[in-house]
Amino acid sequence: MDAPGPERRLAAVVAADMVGYSRLMEIDETGTLARLKTHRIELIDPAVAKNRGRIIKTTGDGMLLEFQSVADAVLCAAEIQRRMARRNADVSPARWIQFRIGVNLGDVIVDDNDIFGDGVNVAARLEMLADPGGICVSAAVRDQLGDRLQDIAFEDLGDQSVKNISRPIRVFRVRLEPNPTIGPEDAKNAVAPVSKKPSIAVLPLVNMSGDPEQEFFADGLPKISSRSCHASTTCSSSRATRPSYIRARR
Repeated sequence: MDAPGPERRLAAVVAADMVGYSRLMEIDETGTLARLKTHRIELIDPAVAKNRGRIIKTTGDGMLLEFQSVADAVLCAAEIQRRMARRNADVSPARWIQFRIGVNLGDVIVDDNDIFGDGVNVAARLEMLADPGGICVSAAVRDQLGDRLQDIAFEDLGDQSVKNISRPIRVFRVRLEPNPTIGPEDAKNAVAPVSKKPSIAVLPLVNMSGDPEQEFFADGLPKISSRSCHASTTCSSSRATRPSYIRARR
């Protein structure tokens, strides 16, 4: 009897890699490792567990994740990137810890607790195409998701040729729309609402007639107009604003 072939299954594969790992390690090896470990414990590992994923392996500056659901895989990646951006808000840009993430849906070969195959390779290539702090997904992922995920949009980057894969890969960049839940660190970046009340700008006038007796027209008109503004209307009267000119009749 022929021996059975390797176990295969369809999986959503997430490949993540830390940006500038070697540079950060050179600057502060101990501190970088400590911060990365903190992010793993407080953010990444809980996000993977919450979205029903599994950490296949880590490689110091990267990791390989597996999900049974494409939606769970993309939601996990989006959560990691959003929360990492907030964590970097109080850190100098030279010390930011950022990740590139690629997500693919494909067939994988299972060997003990590891996975291999084309599905994994494509996810790794997608990760390399992502911006720091960004996510790229394959056409298979995009097609499966449709418009089911709120606050997440996709930008079609077209077919891309990547290393060690003979065929072009259709790539989509994930656009993370503003998170409906704004954290305290994001409050300072919030845009103030625009008032719907009407506004009147009362501009100062300059007497250009050459007749000093006409000066009271230029000085008096803005004062009268300003006092005439309704209490619910915003008025502005200042000679620092752009002047309008009046030429009095002789």
